[in-house]
Amino acid sequence: MEMHEILQKDPEIWDLFTGKEEYNSSLRDKYNRFPYYASQNRTIFEPKASKFLMNNGYYAEYPDGKPFAVCLTHDIDRVYQSITSKSMDAVKNFTRGNLDKSFQSIIQIRSKKSPYVNFEEIMKLEEHYNARSSFYFLALDPADHEYTYRIEDLENEIRTIQDWGWEVGLHVGLQGSGDLNKLQQEKRNLEKVTNKSVIGCRNHRLKFIVPDTWELLSQAGFRYDCSFGYADCAGFRNGMCHPFKPYNLHTGKTPEIIEIPQVIMDESLFDKYMRLDSDRAWEITQRLINAVAECQGVITLLWHNMDLIGNKRKFYEKILKYCAEKDAWMTSGEDIVTWVNRYNR
Repeated sequence: MEMHEILQKDPEIWDLFTGKEEYNSSLRDKYNRFPYYASQNRTIFEPKASKFLMNNGYYAEYPDGKPFAVCLTHDIDRVYQSITSKSMDAVKNFTRGNLDKSFQSIIQIRSKKSPYVNFEEIMKLEEHYNARSSFYFLALDPADHEYTYRIEDLENEIRTIQDWGWEVGLHVGLQGSGDLNKLQQEKRNLEKVTNKSVIGCRNHRLKFIVPDTWELLSQAGFRYDCSFGYADCAGFRNGMCHPFKPYNLHTGKTPEIIEIPQVIMDESLFDKYMRLDSDRAWEITQRLINAVAECQGVITLLWHNMDLIGNKRKFYEKILKYCAEKDAWMTSGEDIVTWVNRYNR
């Protein structure tokens, strides 16, 4: 039985899965996102829809009999840091009591190398745990909002990522997330550098509108997306911890794209949103990983390159170690969607 047929057996589960509450909601934050605090779903840490699937005959399998999967991803928002920016970061983190990050910023004031061009370091860390990941790069034009780097300047780094066997995808800009022509231009900008088709993406700042974003990304030719999660809280936005084909309640049809739902973002746990200390953040992270493992699902992690230094790097490595000990398949979005298309049912 198909996933949608199973989920439709329970109207409450079906409404959760389709994101019905988001269709006509006027509650939006400054980025026009539907936030968790506006949701009626108060069981965010429980993958209710995926549990329902598993209890009704659905199953998933992974390479070499792995019990569950981890989709490792990195959004590349910035790669350069000016002396002014480094100094401001040092002061800001010091006033917030984040001494470790403040110290790292002070060290970087004297360094000519940007700490954010750390892609090889990230890959070496992941390789140690037999893992791979996806790097989503902005491919904006200089006049675009939040433009921070020329994608052409990173050609060597991007080729290195590809040569290692990691994935390069598109980090869709704020304008491209609602404009098909702009989205297609960003895709072409990146593909000029990758010299191959880009199949995966994530929207900048997790900007997402149900169901319009899925339709737009499908029209632009993406095979999968990793944007569907809350910025202001970790967890399961529509109760799913399995990759899925979304369903458009307006059209009654399924857009031709697979969603690998976003579950844990570094910025959600720490500084910007939930503001958890390390112990509480680990407690929630462990709980979410265990919930996904019980459902034979996929947990998607978003860890920015800017946060793969200091204590946040140590936290990320702690996740890798924990998942490796649980024998998870840790890999890129591209690998996961390719496997799902071939084997899961």
